[in-house]
Amino acid sequence: MRLLSRILWLLFALLIIAVAVVLYYVANPRLPFYTPVDQVHYLDQWSADERQTYYFTPQGTQVKGLRYEWFTALELPFSQQRFASPEYLARFGFLVDPAQKASPANPGNLPVGFARHQNAGSKEQFLDITCAACHTGELHYKGQAIRIDGGSAQHVLPSSVPTLRGGSFGQALVASLASTYYNPWKFERFARQVLGQDYDAHHEELRKTFKVSLDTFLRTAWNDTHRGLYPTEEGPGRTDAFGRIANASFGDAISPANYRVANAPVDYPQLWDIWTFDWVQWNGSAQQPMARNVGEALGVGATLSFFDAQGNPLQGDARYPSSVRVRDLNKIEETLQLLKPPAWPEALLGAVDKPLAAKGRALFAENCAGCHVPKVIQGPDRPVQQLHMLPVQVMGTDPGTANNIADHRFDLTSLGWDPAELAKLEVQLHPTPTEPLDLSQVSVAKGLAYVTAFVENRAYRDAGVTPAERPALDGFGLPIGVRELRAYKARPLAGVWATPPFLHNGSVPTIYQLLSPQDERATRFYKGSFEYDPRHLGYRTEEFTNGFLFDTRITGNHNSGHEFRAGERGNGVIGRLLQPEERWALLEYLKVLGGPLESQL
Repeated sequence: MRLLSRILWLLFALLIIAVAVVLYYVANPRLPFYTPVDQVHYLDQWSADERQTYYFTPQGTQVKGLRYEWFTALELPFSQQRFASPEYLARFGFLVDPAQKASPANPGNLPVGFARHQNAGSKEQFLDITCAACHTGELHYKGQAIRIDGGSAQHVLPSSVPTLRGGSFGQALVASLASTYYNPWKFERFARQVLGQDYDAHHEELRKTFKVSLDTFLRTAWNDTHRGLYPTEEGPGRTDAFGRIANASFGDAISPANYRVANAPVDYPQLWDIWTFDWVQWNGSAQQPMARNVGEALGVGATLSFFDAQGNPLQGDARYPSSVRVRDLNKIEETLQLLKPPAWPEALLGAVDKPLAAKGRALFAENCAGCHVPKVIQGPDRPVQQLHMLPVQVMGTDPGTANNIADHRFDLTSLGWDPAELAKLEVQLHPTPTEPLDLSQVSVAKGLAYVTAFVENRAYRDAGVTPAERPALDGFGLPIGVRELRAYKARPLAGVWATPPFLHNGSVPTIYQLLSPQDERATRFYKGSFEYDPRHLGYRTEEFTNGFLFDTRITGNHNSGHEFRAGERGNGVIGRLLQPEERWALLEYLKVLGGPLESQL
């Protein structure tokens, strides 16, 4: 009995220690400190109105049923500070301007990309995370901030797996939700803030709906953790986009058997000129703008129903109701067509050495243009840049993303798709299949192509889109084209100086290192700082308080390939060794490539 008693006391003590550790990291998440800049400078990429349209137009995402007014009223777990205060959200890497004020488009005075929407027939306003949240960048230098519209974000938004680091947005949000629900004083303040004069009538209803949202967050965290779905920590500025979209669309919405390990995070790519590309996504797998954007919205949290209340697959015109807002997605897409690449701001980052840049231009033509200057053809309503797709074995970069997209298979038989019905959809598979589609083992790209086709058809009907309007909303009348290549695209490099870090997985912090052999690149470096290095063209990588340590030895994080070094071409070697003075000249040219200063060389 004495031994059993001691064992029980030991287990109880261990439980108390575990709870204490959890509470410690809830109360003290390891976040970088926020230091407001003196001023945010906006480059001449588009107008102020176009910028606001891009920042705050909703796309139909719903963050686990979280209402907009709930989010703005939440408090931190162990204080009354507002969770959604700009200075707190900035610690996760979200972009705020100290001079910004609440506006009709942004009543909660939230960071870039935090919007709201109402579904048809509903009075509820849901928190909507837009594409601007992930595709807007910022560089800090000497106390000044340079906003890069359409650039690469550096936040920690997507993580759903709790860690002892405690630094993810999702983990901190769940902690605030849980403390609000279980702390009666917090919930009282929260309910009075949200309900106002309707407090007495709707207090209990609010508590029930709030619990539904909290439980959804907790189930997601438990599911993603115990299944080990995301073993490679994404960290600032990255997400396994295809992996998360597939797990949301095929795992969450269809069957747990469809969950796949997503261990190949990618950087958020820049968006200027993307409307002219013949194929998009890192592996060049998507052709139609609307299909690409619908897939992105589904991955970020747009609702999607495959089955009726009895669990039967939806058929015919009942396929597939969602919260996707196709007219708003088209509005965002058309606004992005006006976006210009960022021009090097000499007044903020230093003057360009024009003679050195001229030498760099010749080196660029010799070493870079063959891949990064695509052929341009004139289509009926846009110039089309035909991007070069470089096989993984040639580029030598981390193959995880390309391999997962090519290899992962999903069972969609429960959806009851008829091959004859699929053939009528505006989906084009490249190359044309020689055998019927096997719905028991569909690739992520093909599966999403057909899902988005059904979702588009339903969303267009619900939004009253006419047949005459549809080609413009689709994007230049393009079909939902899909292909699966074990390759990555070489995109044009206008404005590349403003898009660190580099390679598809963000494994190389500066352009100088990208032009160097792999053994001269940093194996481990710190991410999460916005401090810019205008000499090497990248973010500074020194250790800082609560920075994210990026380890290139981990699966999905490899910094191999795209090497200029002596040796046989192929398997990652793409050019001759560049001497340091040649690298500096190339960097100087990349500052002006595609900008107004290039014509002065």
